[in-house]
Amino acid sequence: MVGAGQLARMTHQAAIALGQSLRILAESLDDGAALVAADVVVGDYRSLADLRGFAAGCDVVTFDHEHVPGAHLEALASDGVVVRPGADALAYAQDKAVMRRRLTSLGVPCPEWAPVASAEDLAAFGVRVGWPLVLKAARGGYDGKGVWVVSSVDDAADQLRSDTPLIAEAHVPIARELAAVVARSPYGQGAAWPVVETVQQDGICVEVLAPAPGLDPERADEAQALALRIAEALGVVGVLAVELFETHSGELLVNELAMRPHNSGHWTIEGARTSQFEQHLRAVLDYPLGTTTPTAPVTVMANLLGGPDDVKPASIDERVHHCMARWPDVKIHLYGKGFRPGRKVGHVTALGTDLAEVRGRAQAAAAYLMNGEPA
Repeated sequence: MVGAGQLARMTHQAAIALGQSLRILAESLDDGAALVAADVVVGDYRSLADLRGFAAGCDVVTFDHEHVPGAHLEALASDGVVVRPGADALAYAQDKAVMRRRLTSLGVPCPEWAPVASAEDLAAFGVRVGWPLVLKAARGGYDGKGVWVVSSVDDAADQLRSDTPLIAEAHVPIARELAAVVARSPYGQGAAWPVVETVQQDGICVEVLAPAPGLDPERADEAQALALRIAEALGVVGVLAVELFETHSGELLVNELAMRPHNSGHWTIEGARTSQFEQHLRAVLDYPLGTTTPTAPVTVMANLLGGPDDVKPASIDERVHHCMARWPDVKIHLYGKGFRPGRKVGHVTALGTDLAEVRGRAQAAAAYLMNGEPA
């Protein structure tokens, strides 16, 4: 797995039960996955030489992020390395303009959009869809970074002066955000977990509610079918997360794609018979996919986000101790990352039958771990 963040760390845990050894390409031995895996190579994912050295002897190369240059992936494939998902598929997760163009050609519902290369382009788009609108960096950006809501061309002056390729999208009034997480194998087998609601704060996901409360069953089926159709059309192998807007009228619009395990699927570790991490490995190794049946009627995952009153290393173990004692059924996952404001440093998961009660436990445990006081 190229990348050594929390996704690689949790994929490593899933690999053990499958009898697999996960080699990890890390930028530093202090990366979250590098702290726990036995087979770690330190290198730069932007270096083809480093990638070639890392891939030597691997059965399959996969990713915990989408940032490896496409030309490097094509070169690896030409060398005979099995790369899953491949460069052709990953291009749609790496470039929002490429993704929007392809999804539009497939008839997939998306916000109205246009590439933007100048103030004139942005002004014309604003006339067409109305202000405010959403400006996005076509490449890079995550957790609210690289996304700006602008009310005029002047608001976007800094972005337009940069060298960053941009797209503009209509600002869609939404009821909530959903995610449909699916997996697809090279054989063509597909699997889908229940559609979830993702709760956002300042562009960062803070909670995942599984299944999405109050979602009409037909709409849930529509979202799962849409995600599986996208996976097949784009040639995705592995886990695909389709982030969706649900409008006030009930329409579903595709917001983003991620071709790897995703924050909206962390709940599956305890909340589904097969976690997204095990499923990703099954898919890229072309094993039969596992069942996605939930293990409880309700699962809530709450992210642990670093804040201005960051937990000091000396205190986190004490807080974990007391959290386990107070909420013995809540599962804690820490990523081995340094704490800084807004950074995802872990998550907690609670299961049960009543959404309000389960959500309350997850929120209280997360608040205690980060702040020392339950929510």
